Amino acid sequence: MMWQVAEFCGVEVVTYAILSNHFHILVRVPEVAAVSDAELLRRYRVLHPQPTKYQTAKLAVLASKLTVAADVDGQRWRQRQLALMGDVSQFMKLLKQRFSIWFNRAHQRFGTLWSERFKSVLVEHGAALRVMAAYIDLNPIRAGLAADPKDYRFCGYAEAVAGNQRLRQALTVAFEQTDWNVAHNYYRQLLFGSGGEKKHHAASLSAARAEEVIAEQGALSVAELLRCRAKYFTDGAVLGGKVFVSNHLRRYRQVIGSGKQSPPRNLPAAGDYDELTVLRGGRAAG
Repeated sequence: MMWQVAEFCGVEVVTYAILSNHFHILVRVPEVAAVSDAELLRRYRVLHPQPTKYQTAKLAVLASKLTVAADVDGQRWRQRQLALMGDVSQFMKLLKQRFSIWFNRAHQRFGTLWSERFKSVLVEHGAALRVMAAYIDLNPIRAGLAADPKDYRFCGYAEAVAGNQRLRQALTVAFEQTDWNVAHNYYRQLLFGSGGEKKHHAASLSAARAEEVIAEQGALSVAELLRCRAKYFTDGAVLGGKVFVSNHLRRYRQVIGSGKQSPPRNLPAAGDYDELTVLRGGRAAG
């Protein structure tokens, strides 16, 4: 469902992690581009890979209507579909709706499935994007479900290692490389620490240890930080360099007309990631 909805909406999946009662997904939303009638119909077919007889007939009618520029019904349908594309909110809404319908049918239940609206963090390309990807792929490690994310079936890194070209390309671009093997080596180092050694497999970093370091104005290594269930990566609004976060904060204040000061917070990470900041960030949470 994730891949179908992503292709329909025109968003690029960078990585993801699916757990027992929630999921994380990192996507890139490209600039809005023109979508031809042929491409629109192709995306609609992707969203309905096994159409019913009604859907097949409907698609045939729509295809004929779209060829007539003055056809009101065809153009209205076109605008409704385009409104679902190039928007992370519409992507998440459609994905959650489709999963809810499937889940309810499979388990003979009805009603609401998700407890609340999804949380979203705007991430800057570069170091912030890479560390967010690693935080997501390390979810099964923090949950004690695997010793290495490549061994956890339901995460983007495992799928990339298994050969998914779309995810390999997305991670290669995230590391500003042209070769997957080079990008993969860098990603292993980020996931496990310098040299890609598996020295953090045993357990996640304790909340007490993280709080102690932060309280002392100290810095965690990025490998340590990524093994905390840190609100920086889930409850923040914007993650990136100080200039990137400050610019979005200024734009937000202009939109809502607020003069309230809420300066970006530095992540307690050392090394190449000590310049990362978060807007409306939180402390480590275990």
